[in-house]
Amino acid sequence: MAAAGQEAVAVEVVEVITKTGIHGEVYQIMCKVLEGKDKGRVIRRNCKGPVKKGDIMLLLETEREAKEIKAK
Repeated sequence: MAAAGQEAVAVEVVEVITKTGIHGEVYQIMCKVLEGKDKGRVIRRNCKGPVKKGDIMLLLETEREAKEIKAK
């Protein structure tokens, strides 16, 4: 649920990069912002639960990006 005065922004998943988390329940994805002040920007985010390329999600903010996961 969005906080008072805060609007959710639609994004489209353009690439599923990897699974992360202790049990592989978190996905790192690249997503394209479809509306708002960052429209057209592609950002890296973490999301919980199953997701695939082409899915539309709502984000409460598009300012932050997730850090790239590097293989050991």
